Amino acid sequence: MTLEQFEATLSDVSVPAGLSEPLASLWLVANDHWEEAHELVRHEMGAYAWVHAYLHRVEGVLWNADYWYGQAGKRRPDCSLHKEWRTIASALLQA
Repeated sequence: MTLEQFEATLSDVSVPAGLSEPLASLWLVANDHWEEAHELVRHEMGAYAWVHAYLHRVEGVLWNADYWYGQAGKRRPDCSLHKEWRTIASALLQA
C-alpha cells in the first residue's frame, strides 16, 4: 500500500484489515481515536515506540513524547504533526 492509498482509507468507517498495529494506531489517531491508538502501541518498542512518541506529541505531553522518541532512537522533530504523521506512515508502509 502506498502512502496515498493509506491516506485514502482515512475516510473509511473502520481500520482497514491487514494493517500492522503501528499503522492501525496512526489510522485511529487521524480519525480522532487517541485512546484506542495509544492502547495499540503503549507496551512495545521499535516502530511502536515511534508511533507512541507521536501520540504523546499530539496529546501535548512533550516530556513523555521525548521519552518514547528516545526509546525509538529518534528525536522529536521540528515539523507539523501532519508532516510527522506522513513521515512515520511512509516509513512503516515501506518496511
